[in-house]
Amino acid sequence: MARLFEPFQQKSLKMRNRIVVAPMCMWVAGPDGILTDWHFVHYGSRAVGGVGLIITEATAVEPRGRIEPSDLGLWNDVQAEAYRRIIDFAHSRGAAFSVQLAHAGRKAWTTAKGQGPEPAVAPSAIAYTPEWQTPVALDKAGIDRVVAAFGTAAARAGAAGFDSVEIHAAHGYLVHEFLSPLSNHRDDEYGGSFENRIRLLKRVFEAVRDNFPADRPIWVRISATDWVEGGWDHEQSVELARQMKVWGVDLVDCSSGGNSRQQKIPYLGPLYQVPGAEKVRQEAGIPTGAVGLITTARQAEGILADGKADVVILGRQLLRDPYFPLRAAHELGVEVDYWPTQYGRGKYPKA
Repeated sequence: MARLFEPFQQKSLKMRNRIVVAPMCMWVAGPDGILTDWHFVHYGSRAVGGVGLIITEATAVEPRGRIEPSDLGLWNDVQAEAYRRIIDFAHSRGAAFSVQLAHAGRKAWTTAKGQGPEPAVAPSAIAYTPEWQTPVALDKAGIDRVVAAFGTAAARAGAAGFDSVEIHAAHGYLVHEFLSPLSNHRDDEYGGSFENRIRLLKRVFEAVRDNFPADRPIWVRISATDWVEGGWDHEQSVELARQMKVWGVDLVDCSSGGNSRQQKIPYLGPLYQVPGAEKVRQEAGIPTGAVGLITTARQAEGILADGKADVVILGRQLLRDPYFPLRAAHELGVEVDYWPTQYGRGKYPKA
């Protein structure tokens, strides 16, 4: 059996294989942040196509936390209820379903570069670039509001039937902004030292864990490096992962970058982010997900077979081919039992 098609289980989350749909913003929701028919077809196609787990696009925990006004949200019960249909459909096709809970921080409302119905917020009053609005530095009451919003959204996710939750702590959004010394210039208990800069993420995780069913796992997506000298880096990611393991985080989804336009990626090609997942997995002893221009079955299988990650999280390739898992199984010589009956005439012949 190819490693890619071995089941993966954490707590009550059961994945039929190790292929995960990466969270990718669709930006087709209305200002109400409610799931649309587009989302149903988009996510439903990947469930039919045989993935193990679908992670929704970044889903805002409060209105001011949207990357765009057309982001999905989970700050009210109407939004949560809208997910039930797609979750039920994904389950009927054998796919698990997760939600990525997010807060955009200083990168909110990108069409207006940080200017929305409320001012964008951040750890410090530092704009993402000079063209962006300067965010409001969160005071302690503001931080408490953010933490509470994550907790309330997690409770709604549990009630809606999500199999797991991923906390978005990457790509220059709010939680990442607190982690990185490039964007966090605070001099209180949330800034300065490594222990202080990870404090918000710890509180967010605790709020999510307290409000999401205990038998369902919680993943965290990080940017393993800012790709900027003096910023967040792989060594800090390993130490964070060691601490997250103690907190009870179940898997670290290792992406990179997004917090500074000064980032310089030395190599931007196939598997370029996999070393981050490998380093965290080996040095922190926690399960990881690998991302980054993984486009073939052989690449995905190699990552897992070589012990570099526990799951592969695919973006662009699953946009090109929603049925990639069915093709990958054929290419790796694996017989899977989740070909849709309706598509039986298109099934690949046995090798």
